[in-house]
This record gives sequence, C-alpha cells and structure tokens, in this order.
Amino acid sequence: MEKKYIGVGVIGLGVVAGQVSKVLHESEEFLSAQLGFPLKLKKVKVLPQDMNRPLAKVLPEGVLTTDEDDFFNTPGLDIVVEAIGGEYPAFNLLSRGLKMGKCVVTSNKEVIAKHAPELVKLARENNTGLRCEASVGGGIPLISPFQYDLAANHINGIYAIINGTTNYILTRMAKEGLDFETALKQAQSLGYAEANPSNDIEGTDAVYKLAIMASINFQCKVKPEDIYREGISRLTSRDFCYADELGFNIKLLAITKPGNGQIEARVHPVFLPKDEWLAKVDGVFNAVLVEGDLVGPVLFQGQGAGALATSSAVVADVLAAAQDIHLGVGNRMRWNMDKPLGIKPMSDILTRYYLRMTVTDSPGVLALIAKVLGDHNISISSVIQKETDEENLTAEIVIMTHPAKEASVQQALVELGGLDKVKDINNFVRVGI
Repeated sequence: MEKKYIGVGVIGLGVVAGQVSKVLHESEEFLSAQLGFPLKLKKVKVLPQDMNRPLAKVLPEGVLTTDEDDFFNTPGLDIVVEAIGGEYPAFNLLSRGLKMGKCVVTSNKEVIAKHAPELVKLARENNTGLRCEASVGGGIPLISPFQYDLAANHINGIYAIINGTTNYILTRMAKEGLDFETALKQAQSLGYAEANPSNDIEGTDAVYKLAIMASINFQCKVKPEDIYREGISRLTSRDFCYADELGFNIKLLAITKPGNGQIEARVHPVFLPKDEWLAKVDGVFNAVLVEGDLVGPVLFQGQGAGALATSSAVVADVLAAAQDIHLGVGNRMRWNMDKPLGIKPMSDILTRYYLRMTVTDSPGVLALIAKVLGDHNISISSVIQKETDEENLTAEIVIMTHPAKEASVQQALVELGGLDKVKDINNFVRVGI
C-alpha cells in the first residue's frame, strides 16, 4: 500500500528539539496544508530522564522512545531532525540517518562547522539531503539565501554580529556604563547567557557560524581552528567611554572576505562608526551584512537564538525536505568545498587600531611613542590624553591609527610595553571593517 504521508523523527527533547516536536505535533494540520500532503511526527528519541518532562506527556502515545535502533527503524520515517547540540553523538546520529537514506535536518553549528565535508559526502552518496539553516542564524534565513537567492553573486564580504549573548553584554556596557562582569551576570539572570558562557564570550560560537558561512560562500573547507578568535572579556567601561567620545560603538564581529587566492576569516571586537548599519544592532539581536558584486550590500537581521526563532528555521527545513521527498528529488545541495583557498594569516590583515595605554606624566612621552609607531610604519590619526593621575604621576592616552598591518602593530605593542615610560598597554581594538 502506498504511503500517504511524510514521517518525521526528532532526536532530543531539550529547548530547541522540544519546541520542534511541539510545533510538528500541534501544528500538523497547518503544516500539512502548507505542503498539500500529510506531514506526521512519527518518533522522538529521548534520554530516559526526559520521559517525565511536561512536554513528553502531551505528545501522542508511542511517539517517545529511548532506544536508538527503535527510532531509526520506525516504519515510515523519512526525515531525521537532530537538535541535541555538541559534536558527539550528534555526528554519529546524523551519519547513521544519511547512510539509511533519510534526509537529515540539524541546528547544530558545531557538528556542521567541524564535519560538513563528511556529511555532505554521505548525503550525496545516499542521494538524500542535509539541511542546516538554523545552525548559523537561528531564526534568520542565511544558508538558503547564500545557496539560492544570492547564488549569482561573487560575495565580496560578510560582516556579522552572530552571537546574541555577546551583543547583549556589549549593548549594556555601552548604554549603562556597566563593567563586563556585571553585564554578564545580568545576561545570565535573564537567560541570555549560559552558566558557563565561555563559548559565547570567547567567540567560539561565532567561529563555528563563520566557518559555515565562509565554506558555503567561498566553496572551500574552512576549519574552525584556522579562524582567528578573540572574545570580549578584556573590554572595559573605559573602552566604551572612549569609543563613544570618538563616535564609535563596539561590536563582536565575524568577518570573512576573499582576496588574492585566500580568504580572511576572523572573529574579534571592532570599533564601528555609529552611523553604520551593524553599529545600530543592539541587545540580543543578530545581523549579517553581505556584500555581493551584483546585489550590493544586503542586511539580514533578527533573533538569532532561542527556542521559537530556532524552531522556525528547523521546521522550515523539515517542510523543504518533505517537499523534495514528495517530488522524488534526492540530493540537490549547492555546497561544494573543493576550492584550494587558504586562510589569510592574521599578521597580514590591514586595518586601523585603537590603542589605550597608561604612561608616566613626563615630557617627551608622546614623542617616544610616536617614534616607536613610526619605526613600524604606523601613522597616528589622533591622540586623546585625559587628566593626570597626580598620586601615581601617570596619564592615560588613547591613540587612533591610520590603516596598518597587524604584524607591525603587534611588534610595536611589544616594544612599547618594554619602555619604562609606558606603564601598561591597557587595550587595543581593531577599527572598522
């Protein structure tokens, strides 16, 4: 007898997976009407301790299972959704689904960033699909526009605020004058930051997402470990005061762009002029600015995380996969990673810099600093010096440079740090994109 529906299985019952299961169950009639044929939640693979969750009690009887084999061997299971996070066992579960010819959908940025080549290869070998829209922008559509809507463009650059936790923290530091630790605790109390927030505040989450965007757009394999990463924990309220005075906002940016057979791929704080699009994106919102040679600049903005926003993208992927299966379409992925493009060394990056340092309040200090910078081909754009700390006989100065090579700036900072008259290199931040 011919099967009259497309069956979906979900792995997990956490925040995202639970919301996806809830939507698939409660909105079955609506989603089926969208497709023009029935879509059914067939199975949900959970851990034993998940069986007593409130959501588990509202799902249809017989849908829940704690057995992996029972899940994958469910009759009529066409699509597997993985939303448990982490590298393992997620990679093994996705691989098993693909080897069985099932279309897989995932919101897992880590497993896609680290294992996209293997998973794409398995999908092609088994003539099935791999969909991962939610792995980068959460509820913001990015992968589909990259692979289809912007496919006619050579992408000249991607500049992204792609982590809501860090953007919330930076917004509170800028608008309320909070120090980093206070802003972090506020984010945690509101549920915007995990108890262990290191993946967010040190830029690892953004690196995973940037690796995916770069590999799709530039058709090369980009390893997360090859991306330069710098978090936000060394930023202080002083930096935000100076940024405001100079006409900038501070954002954690993920940046990638091509050039001379290489691509830039880096995540770090940036001083952005206040009138630029990305500088105006505040709170937990994410935004991705894409520059195409034909379309020009395009801005994608919205909620990048959270159960509702992420489930929106996951369920949309499920609907697209169901449509392919219904039409008898196997693999139609536009994701090639065979271009031999290397990552441009961070030392070769050319940009402007903000330098903040504490120096002795004595004649000739600025001239000495200017000479060191000049010796490294670094030109000064402007200098700010605040009132002297009369007790310690020191002064804080801020220098804005013209564009300079990263290697030159790093060498100059080492030399400056060795001078008796320079008491501390308080911070440095790259300026502009």
